[in-house]
Amino acid sequence: MKMKPNKRMPAFIALGVISLVCLLRWWQPGFLERLEQMTYDIRVRQALKFEPLVATNLGFVEINDQSAVRMFDGSLGFHFSLFWPRQVYGRLVEELAIQGAKAVAIDVIFAELRPYDPPVQMADGGELQESDAFFASQMRRAGNVIIAATTNTPPPALFVNSALAPGDVVTEQAEILRRTRAFQIYRRWHYAFTQVEANPDYGVRLDHARIEPRRIVLPRPGLDEIIIPLDADGNFDLADFVGDKIPPGTERKAKPFTEERVWHMGIVLGAQELKLDLARARIDLKHGRITLHGQGGVERVVPVDADGFFYIDWCMPPSHPRLAAAPIQDLLLQNYQRLKGITNNLENRWAGKLVVVGSTATGRNLSDLGATPLSDHTVLASEHWNVANSIITGRFVRRAPLALELALIVLLGIVAGVLTWELRALLAFGMVFLLVVAYVLLGVVLYVQSRYWIPFVLPVFGALLMTHLCLVTWRVVVEQAERRRVKSIFSRIVSPKIVNELLQAEDLSFGGARRQVTVLFADVRGFTELTDTSQEQVADYVRKNNLTGDAAEACFDEQARETLDTINRYLGLVADTVIRADGTLDKFIGDCVMSFWGAPAANPKHALACVKAAVAAQRAVYDLNRHRAEENKRREQENLARVAAGQPPRPMLPILLMGSGINTGMVTVGLMGSQAEQQNYTVFGREVNLASRLESASGRGRIFIGQATYEHLLRDDPALAATCVALPAQKLKGISAAVTVFEVPWRLPDTPSSDEESPTPRSVGILPA
Repeated sequence: MKMKPNKRMPAFIALGVISLVCLLRWWQPGFLERLEQMTYDIRVRQALKFEPLVATNLGFVEINDQSAVRMFDGSLGFHFSLFWPRQVYGRLVEELAIQGAKAVAIDVIFAELRPYDPPVQMADGGELQESDAFFASQMRRAGNVIIAATTNTPPPALFVNSALAPGDVVTEQAEILRRTRAFQIYRRWHYAFTQVEANPDYGVRLDHARIEPRRIVLPRPGLDEIIIPLDADGNFDLADFVGDKIPPGTERKAKPFTEERVWHMGIVLGAQELKLDLARARIDLKHGRITLHGQGGVERVVPVDADGFFYIDWCMPPSHPRLAAAPIQDLLLQNYQRLKGITNNLENRWAGKLVVVGSTATGRNLSDLGATPLSDHTVLASEHWNVANSIITGRFVRRAPLALELALIVLLGIVAGVLTWELRALLAFGMVFLLVVAYVLLGVVLYVQSRYWIPFVLPVFGALLMTHLCLVTWRVVVEQAERRRVKSIFSRIVSPKIVNELLQAEDLSFGGARRQVTVLFADVRGFTELTDTSQEQVADYVRKNNLTGDAAEACFDEQARETLDTINRYLGLVADTVIRADGTLDKFIGDCVMSFWGAPAANPKHALACVKAAVAAQRAVYDLNRHRAEENKRREQENLARVAAGQPPRPMLPILLMGSGINTGMVTVGLMGSQAEQQNYTVFGREVNLASRLESASGRGRIFIGQATYEHLLRDDPALAATCVALPAQKLKGISAAVTVFEVPWRLPDTPSSDEESPTPRSVGILPA
């Protein structure tokens, strides 16, 4: 049931919901972003079920639980415990270089030099070499090693200078690793500052230093801050640290630090494959892009946010079939065999590979597992080859921009509003559900095919479902109020069947409409004469008995109640007949009943229904009169005995007749009256007036119908139309032209004609004469 009042309110509700959701997207509270990221995780896992585009030259050398065992048992030529000397990684780099690896990214933090590690016996039997120096020499010889770095623990200069490049391995501090920074700015402090930090007496941490205008502030917990002044060029004076003991040839003025951009390890790794020049990268964080250029016009655009973060395309787990993988002990064993001169049956799986070295071990000091969209225990080193894969393939996760997200919120909110308000409740729910399914499928397909991330939470659960829910709630409130209004208007003037039809109707309009209906006026004849006669009788009784005051009023009240009861019996009989015939009881006009068929519920045979109802009403009045006549005969016999006993006789029951007029035509139908007080659902127009005039002309116990009603009977019930009697055209009051009139016979074969019925009502006789 859909109603027309408050037409603007649904639009206001939808607009309010859409505006609220847009504000939430602009504000972006944390819990909503977490929900959205959860939907992203689902899409990432779904994408793994398909065959994504991946590079074929990526590899993984894993440090697993067995690696520590093999490192200690001597089978690899070592007897090292948990903290392996750097020569182990030197041997690994050497073996990968021999096999022709294109680049090696070592996801192991080398925080400081370890001169106490066991030295390395060179292959030529020459002098021993420090473990750190051996590792550095192997990196220089290979020329393709990317060494791990973090802002807090940058690798020693020996390693940085020997490696191809440092690679940033700092991960975002989040419960689930979904994104990473394209680069970090590393601050390399002047040796004077690093010496201060190295001295525990000062209690200085350079990562807590504050850079302020014309000075550097070094906080010290529990101690006064150390303030180093800077000149206009940002230089400090070395004498502030060492006084006059400045080494000869050393510049007294120097920069306190230099800044260097260190790219993500995966980006550096992928850049080796495409020969991208990271030093010439165009960084435009304002517009969310980093453009990398390589040889031959190769270009890669990395989509980033304002802080330089981009989402990792987790398309290659460690178990991916196209990822070359082997434990570190296998390569170290081959290198050991080479050193022993055993070169038969050695594998060469790493030619042209971009290799990531990382840990899959579960031990406390070796574990590098964490939560990602793939699982709660993902090898975090896989971040690097997945980023490298994006660089090589040019496929990055791109999140929809804010403008598109807002547009989707508005669009889905409008669609939900239109569907919910224009369709029936169940159909609207079904359409909204299908729209949710279609949108979610679209989002999954877009991610799987092109790694494009459209939002789910706010457009679907915010704009779409919330708009639908709010409007459904509003519809329930409005429709329940409208149902109560319909029942209050029609429950007493139409049958329950019609009321139910109205409540189930899709569209109702009570504000005024043009409809074809059939109108019935049924007037109880003799009521006015009955009223006058009974009033005269009571007045005579009061005078004869000298009644005054309350006694006289009681007599008049009793007469009024008896008169009202009489007319109510007749009018109620007609009204009940109308309602049973699914007509609309319009009003009582004195001793006349006005009703009509064809509104508010449509009835294509409204004329036939009206005529049959008029026939039934006449027969019901006849039956009532017959019973009242029988009661009067019984009372006559009873009154003889009462008079003989000196008692007043019982009054006779009045017998009234009814005249009916029916006409069919176009009328105006709707609610009439005060919006604030009472309204009546009624009809008016020329055809209504004609029905009233036909009733006036019908006399007693007759049914007159107009030409249009007769034509409807010819169409809908020819047999009934054949019984109708054409009367001479009559001139009716208020109607300019003579009107063709038909009389509908209603009497059954054993029913006497109106001439045989009492033409004049008998007195109420409530008091003795």
